[in-house]
Amino acid sequence: MAYLKSFGSALPERVVTNDELAARIGCEAAWILQMSGIVERRWAAADVSVVDLAVRAGEDAIARAGADRSGIKLVFVSSGSSERRFPGPAAETAHRLGLGDTPAIDLPLASAGSLVALALASRLAETVGDVLVIGAEKMSAVIDREPLDRNTAILFGDGAGAAWVSRDDGALKVIDSVLHTDGSFAESLRLEFGESISMDGRTVILQASRKMPAAIQEILERNGRKADEVVAFLLHQANRNLTTRVAQAVGAPVERFVSNVERYGNTSSASMLIAAAEWSADAKVSANEPVVFAAFGAGFQWGALLAAGAT
Repeated sequence: MAYLKSFGSALPERVVTNDELAARIGCEAAWILQMSGIVERRWAAADVSVVDLAVRAGEDAIARAGADRSGIKLVFVSSGSSERRFPGPAAETAHRLGLGDTPAIDLPLASAGSLVALALASRLAETVGDVLVIGAEKMSAVIDREPLDRNTAILFGDGAGAAWVSRDDGALKVIDSVLHTDGSFAESLRLEFGESISMDGRTVILQASRKMPAAIQEILERNGRKADEVVAFLLHQANRNLTTRVAQAVGAPVERFVSNVERYGNTSSASMLIAAAEWSADAKVSANEPVVFAAFGAGFQWGALLAAGAT
């Protein structure tokens, strides 16, 4: 069994409002809010890298864990916006976190990467020891180019989230996880080197609003749980409208779906862990109360993870 010991996050200081973007793409700020549920997002400075954000989030998770970082035996870093083909951000992130020759593995999976990393970490922790999972994205480097694409520039923000997955203790114990892939939609959401994001918005929303609820129902049913028992749903923060659709499809109150997309936008692989870091700061989960994590992203990759209060 593995446990979620702590979460962490890092967010740039610069706030980019809907008014600022609306002036650049020639629309009304109200239209951006209506389409996405996003009010503002954070964009990092030009000299801030994916690794910079990853290190800050990792340090935050380590500090919140209150444990010696020498206990970390494996690092996963997920990013779909890394600045180069190789090496990915994982190796440098582990080095700057002072983790010596601890193995560090990149998972270049946009949006769903942190969910996949958590699922893998929860299985590997039992054999290799504690795992640090980080999702870090600098999406502004991809979208902040002229002319702005009005369909993608309004959605994305920068940031990083992290989770310490322990084999020994934590507030949440990991019960089960499910992962799925459908490569027939590989062209529907993609980022070529040197290009802007290419996204078939209708296809992405349609598939996400079907596949995420299906994964949540799958993980609940095979563990004898019901949606109305779940105390918190921590999803990839794509946009508010998608979260509402997932809540309706699952049959759970939308108030139980943690949402910060209005303040940070879609931070891709970082978003679920940033939400978890904010939620966990005040969360009180009793023993055996279920919590569900879920994500959907390019590939398409999607899945869900079921955890429960440990004490």
